[in-house]
Amino acid sequence: MGGWQWVKVVGNFLNLSTVAGLLVGVIGRARVSRGPRGLFFANGYRIKFPLAGAFTIGNVVLSKHERSYFDDEALVRHEERHSWQYFWLLGFLMLPLYVVGVIVSFLLTGDPASRNPFERLAGLKDGGYVERPIQPIGQTLTQAFSGLRSRPKGP
Repeated sequence: MGGWQWVKVVGNFLNLSTVAGLLVGVIGRARVSRGPRGLFFANGYRIKFPLAGAFTIGNVVLSKHERSYFDDEALVRHEERHSWQYFWLLGFLMLPLYVVGVIVSFLLTGDPASRNPFERLAGLKDGGYVERPIQPIGQTLTQAFSGLRSRPKGP
């Protein structure tokens, strides 16, 4: 681990984002292990939110998948970039700004990642995302509402 990565590790502990990530991992009954670049992997996360294959809080990358899921070097780079975003945004400022990014991206493209600046800066392709074009907001809303109507109703 390089010198700057140590700065990120210490910074994300001090801003409590890594502590929060470890707590979320414990609540989600994930198995935590050390990863490269000052990251921790929390695999076997059992809570169904968020829907992503992996998500990062501080230096903790949480996933419902097994550890081998992170054999993909590009994905690890993507998630590490998110850990730097927590560092630069002093921890919890990242969460509300990320949500705003999801909303704006969804309204512009019908996709929560395509125009989300945090996902773009982390590398869309590295994170397994496909860039969707900007579309009229009416089309986005039509897609969203047709998706809601086609879902089966609960008991």
